[in-house]
Amino acid sequence: MDGTLVETEQLWSEALFELAGRLGGRMSDAARERTVGTSMATSLRILYADLGVVRTEALLRADAQWVEDAVGALMARGITWRPGAQQLLAEVRDAGVPTALVTTTPRRLAAIVLRRIAADLGGDPFDLTVCGDEVPARKPDPAPYRLATRALDVDPAACVALEDSLVGVTSALAAGAAVLGVPSLQPLPPAPGLTLRDSLAAVDLAYLAELVGARSLTA
Repeated sequence: MDGTLVETEQLWSEALFELAGRLGGRMSDAARERTVGTSMATSLRILYADLGVVRTEALLRADAQWVEDAVGALMARGITWRPGAQQLLAEVRDAGVPTALVTTTPRRLAAIVLRRIAADLGGDPFDLTVCGDEVPARKPDPAPYRLATRALDVDPAACVALEDSLVGVTSALAAGAAVLGVPSLQPLPPAPGLTLRDSLAAVDLAYLAELVGARSLTA
């Protein structure tokens, strides 16, 4: 979702950089890049290591709450689609293709984005939403995608996952899906089953079907 469908990774950046300032330092761009797509706990541990600070688990939880509150406030001001994402989601929905949103973002923040998506598309395009605080293990573990495909009663090999992060790509590939990678803040290295594009512009349902076919031939 963040960085794949909507331009919200920058909002997470803003909050993390501000938290770093509150802790007396500046988070490096390299450290921020490593946090893309990860859980909040992982992101904060990367930030702490980058700053050279030590925080207790209680303080980590407090910092996580602060970051999520900050991002929620920024999201409430407005959300911008990534190029091609709105058009692709509308086409997939109109074709009746089963869809799931699989995100590491917690439900309370994902709900803000989902309301905007539904408003822009005239309805919710997703049959299922799996959020980061609702899964037994988070990306890069395949559990989130496996949960989604089981709930939709679809074969992972017949699915395409759209991802912008390395942990997301790793999760989807391990679950057995073809993956279309559209990097935002983090470069994605080539991998079997992964197709890379600069954006979702000009990506349509026929193109996604081609990716599934190519994945089946190489599996």
